[in-house]
Amino acid sequence: MTSLRLLWDEAATRYDFGPGHPMDPVRLSLTMSLVRALGLDRLPGVTVTGAPSAGESTLALVHEPGYLAAVRQVAATGVPDPARGLGTEDNPAFAAMHEASALIAGLSVTGAETVWQRGGHAVNFAGGLHHAMPGSASGFCVYNDAALAVARMLELGAERVAYVDVDVHHGDGVERVFRDDPRVLTISVHEHPRTLFPQTGWPEEVGGPGAEGLAVNLALPAGTGDAGWLRAFHAVVPQLIAAFRPQVLVSQHGADTHVEDPLAHLAVSLDAQRAVAASIAGLAAEHTEDRWLALGGGGYAVAEVVPRAWAHLVAIAAGSPLAPETPTPEEWRAEVMRLTRERAPERMTDGMSAEWKDFDSGYDPADRLDQAILATRRAAFPHHGLLL
Repeated sequence: MTSLRLLWDEAATRYDFGPGHPMDPVRLSLTMSLVRALGLDRLPGVTVTGAPSAGESTLALVHEPGYLAAVRQVAATGVPDPARGLGTEDNPAFAAMHEASALIAGLSVTGAETVWQRGGHAVNFAGGLHHAMPGSASGFCVYNDAALAVARMLELGAERVAYVDVDVHHGDGVERVFRDDPRVLTISVHEHPRTLFPQTGWPEEVGGPGAEGLAVNLALPAGTGDAGWLRAFHAVVPQLIAAFRPQVLVSQHGADTHVEDPLAHLAVSLDAQRAVAASIAGLAAEHTEDRWLALGGGGYAVAEVVPRAWAHLVAIAAGSPLAPETPTPEEWRAEVMRLTRERAPERMTDGMSAEWKDFDSGYDPADRLDQAILATRRAAFPHHGLLL
């Protein structure tokens, strides 16, 4: 039986940049409400639990002491520190900035400890704040809980950790932290930096000295839909995971690849997102003795997309995937209307097939998507002894 520790604390919704900011914490509340309404929290093997906030020594595994002090200072005074990315348009100051960020980090770190020490799965959909740098906030992210989770596993003795990021934005903060570390493979599948923040994640970015080939970037053309997104994922990720032989898998599941997301330009459906989550679960089962930590991330269609995407993720991690045609519970739809004044989707599907053509069965070198796949394979595969 699959064991799942679902990390949740309502106080994570205090991670709130204020009215009008795209990172609306209602997306977290609505996700947990949907998880409960679907009964996922009561499945066999599922434990819902909170966790202590990450303390100074844990945060210092990734973040500079001066930055930690700056977060507290800006939170207390409201005075911006633009050099640290704090109090900016992307990352406005708010009173609970340190406490809420440290709590989210603590949830992910506890999930990492559980997965590494006991095995099984853990999910923190409030996490996945992958843009935060060691010395600065970036892209709605204050503390990089994803990097902290990986760092904690390394501290506990992990020798090979794989991190797979399928957010629409490049997982730049996690890559930056581990770009020179041969113990960590980072793979980011994202919209091309020519058209999207943070303008990094080019296929030629393959890692630092001694860790060449361990930073992998798959940059997809704007407008890529289900068939292309799935084709690209399956042309790169499974091969690299098999070659790297990780002991544990950490994944980031930003829902902002969706066609309805207001901040990006891919055209992916909920059904494809569900399919990739299931594929990542399969990779963990095949290569890591089923040690898997899954995190949330971006996603700004806060009622239409995010809760359904992450409820599917929880169900998959629990070993009980939901059928796509599953209706959304009536009480959850009523809550969506009450909290957002939007009509909630009525099913756990967008009605798409989530099908793709396998890259190794043939490719078109003139096709922009296939060019992107080839660029990544040419840059990364030789470092792993893989054929293009």
